[in-house]
Amino acid sequence: MATEMDLLYGFIIAVCTFFAVLVSALVVYFTIKYRRQRPEDVGADIHGSLALELTWTFIPFVLALVMFAWGASLFFRLATPPANAMEIFVVGKQWMWKVQHPDGVREINEMHVPINRPIRITLGSEDVLHDYSIPAFRVKMDAVPGRLTTLWFEATTPGEYHIFCAEYCGTKHSGMIGKVIAMTPQDYQAWLAGGRSTGTAAQNGERLFADLACNTCHKPDATGRGPSLHGLFGNTVELADGRKVVADDNYLRESIMNSQAKVVKGYQGIMPAFQGMVSEENLMQLIAYIRTLKPAQPAPDAAGK
Repeated sequence: MATEMDLLYGFIIAVCTFFAVLVSALVVYFTIKYRRQRPEDVGADIHGSLALELTWTFIPFVLALVMFAWGASLFFRLATPPANAMEIFVVGKQWMWKVQHPDGVREINEMHVPINRPIRITLGSEDVLHDYSIPAFRVKMDAVPGRLTTLWFEATTPGEYHIFCAEYCGTKHSGMIGKVIAMTPQDYQAWLAGGRSTGTAAQNGERLFADLACNTCHKPDATGRGPSLHGLFGNTVELADGRKVVADDNYLRESIMNSQAKVVKGYQGIMPAFQGMVSEENLMQLIAYIRTLKPAQPAPDAAGK
């Protein structure tokens, strides 16, 4: 969407420039035309014009609405990744970007992507506020401690594109740079095949789920001391205090790191908080695994149905 964003920016600049020049020229013109030529001159009363007042109110109003509608439409499209987007996890840490691909291949300060395919980036931070910025694609998003954020783009031309941290994060902020390497789908698959994978994010999350003994309480049939996580992601959850929330990435993140923040109705808040025990990368892996859990199938009845 870089072209459309540039067009919107150019339109706003053009409108502002036109009116700035017009107003400045009129100020100079009227200053000269209506200057006092003799000391005894007295200015004439001016009663104004309703039609003129409405005109110079209506025209800027319409132009402002055009800018707002165009900008809002572009914003919502930028904020909503396509359903078929390939997801890549990125964690900001002083002073590097750690990247994990769907197949488990990892990188630091580089991100290989195929062209002509939407890429959804899930962002997290291990320490302070960072900002993941790819100027060539006109996208940037804060990596906020304590929550997950997303952005997406679609590279159309093979090449290398700069990554910058666009939020001051410490003494080596200016060195927190990297590059997106956009490749043809064939080259990207060849690059993946040559990389060292430690398992997909979901597979690593499944192992971590067992290592942390989460499966002893969160059982598929909801008979454990905690609610079942199967089919949870994306659905509405009723809390003990009567509120209803959507189980999105940030809900899962908060429930893992601070389990007492939102206790599910019908359950006691006995789950320990994993704040400080699980890294941001491991947290993303756990969430990736929970996303894959489908609703448990009902047990067959006596007739075998």
